[in-house]
Amino acid sequence: MAHHGNTPAAWTAVTVAMVGFVVGGIALMLDPVSMPLFWIGVAIGIASLVVFVVMAKMGMND
Repeated sequence: MAHHGNTPAAWTAVTVAMVGFVVGGIALMLDPVSMPLFWIGVAIGIASLVVFVVMAKMGMND
C-alpha cells in the first residue's frame, strides 16, 4: 500500500466515475425526459468499478 491510490488503475477508475457523475448530474438538470441519460451516467459509474478490477488484475495497481 505504498502508492495510496496513485496507480494507473485508481486514476482511470476515478476518471471514469467522474464522467459518470457528470453525465448523471447534467441529466438531472435537464427535462424529466432525460432519465435514460441519468441511468447511463449510473451505468458509467458502476463500470468504473469493473475498470478498476480489470486493471488491477492486469498488474496496473502496483
